[in-house]
Amino acid sequence: MTTKRDQTTLLKQDVLGRVTLTRDKREALLDEFERSGMKGRPFARMAGVNYQTFASWIQKRRRARGDYQKMAAMQKTALQRPSALGSAQWEDHGLSPAC
Repeated sequence: MTTKRDQTTLLKQDVLGRVTLTRDKREALLDEFERSGMKGRPFARMAGVNYQTFASWIQKRRRARGDYQKMAAMQKTALQRPSALGSAQWEDHGLSPAC
């Protein structure tokens, strides 16, 4: 039988049990999440990271890359011309219409 502690040996934890990752490892984890196609909560559980922490990492990354501004501009275009944007155009910008 494996315990949760056995499953998370690759992730460092502080005295309160919070996962601490270097910036490089956090970026690698977020890259893997984007490639996986999984939803955030199951991925965070699999990685051994608190979902709220994981969600904040995703949000900070998207803000830094300007993803939210891109999405807003594309949604505005889609509202003006509903058939103007196909799913391929969303993907061209690294976005999903269901973000």
